[in-house]
Amino acid sequence: MAIRRTRALIVGLVAVLASGLASTLTGTGIAHADSALISVYSPSMDKNIPVKVLKAAGGGPAPTLYLLDGLRAPDDNNGWLIETDVERFFAGKHVNVVIPFGGGGTFYSDWQRDDPKLGRVKWETFLTNELPPVMASQFGSDGVNNAVAGLSMSGTSALNLAIHRPDFYKAVASYSGYPTASSPGFAQGIQVSVAQMGGNASNMWGFWPSPAWIRNDPLLNVGALRGKSVYISSGAGSTVSDPTVDPDSAQFDPVKFSQTVPLETAAGLSSKTFVPAAQRAGAKVQTHLTDDGLHTWNYWQDRLHESWAGTIAPALGTA
Repeated sequence: MAIRRTRALIVGLVAVLASGLASTLTGTGIAHADSALISVYSPSMDKNIPVKVLKAAGGGPAPTLYLLDGLRAPDDNNGWLIETDVERFFAGKHVNVVIPFGGGGTFYSDWQRDDPKLGRVKWETFLTNELPPVMASQFGSDGVNNAVAGLSMSGTSALNLAIHRPDFYKAVASYSGYPTASSPGFAQGIQVSVAQMGGNASNMWGFWPSPAWIRNDPLLNVGALRGKSVYISSGAGSTVSDPTVDPDSAQFDPVKFSQTVPLETAAGLSSKTFVPAAQRAGAKVQTHLTDDGLHTWNYWQDRLHESWAGTIAPALGTA
C-alpha cells in the first residue's frame, strides 16, 4: 500500500504539473463550421469572456456541447481551435459547440476566495448559469440537451461540472483527465499546476483535504453520474508507437517525453481507477483505455470524434 501511494504521489505530481500543455504541439484547425465569436459578460466575475460558438446546422432548437481547454488555456483563443479539426468536424452537425476562451489554471471551478493573480474565479457559475441563457436567446440552444467535455485539467473539470449539475448535463467526456483529484499526489500536483499559472490553490478549494477538495473529486462523488452517458479515455504513456519519446531511440526528444509520457501515465492510472466506480454507480460508460496514446492534441482530437459518435451525440439526440 505504501509503495502504491508513493508511486501515485510522484506520478500524480509530475502529471498535473504540466497537464493541459495545450500549446506545445500543433494540429490542423481549419474553419468550416458557421461560427460566431461573441463576448459574454459574467456578473459573477465582473468581466467579459470571449466565446467561440460553432453554430448548429439546420433549423429549430439545438443541443449544446461545451468544450473546455487545458491548464494553459489562453485568454484570446482556445486549444481546440488552435490544434484540432473541431470546426471542420462539427460542420453540418445539428449541435451548438461552445468554446470559451480563458480559464487557464482555474479548473473551471468556483473559487472560494479572490486570487491575487487570477482574480475572481467563478467559472462554474459562468458555464452553468450565465452562459446558457445567452446560448438559448442568441443561438437557439434548447436548454435541455447539454454535454460537456475537456482534456487533461478540464477533463477533471468536465466530470465535476456534470456531477454538480446532473440536472443540466446529459453527457460528459474526459480525455486524459485526473478524476482522482483529492488523492495523495494528484492533489499536490493540482496545487503545483495552479501555482504554475500564478494562482494559489488554497484560494480555489482551501487547504487539502478540505471539504471543497472532496466535493471536487469526481471519484468520491461518482454516484451523481447514475444514468448519465460518460466517456473516459486515456493512454498509458507507452513509447512504442513514437520513437521521439522512446529513450532507446536515436530520435529521442527529452522535452517531448517530459510533456507527454508521464502525464498520460498518470491520467491512465487515475482514469482506470474511476471507470469501474462509474460503472458500479450506474453510469453508461464508454471507454478508450489503452497502452498507446500520449498527452497530445492529435490523440484528443481522435477521442473527441470517438466520444461524439458513441456517447455525446446519442445522449443529445443528434448525429
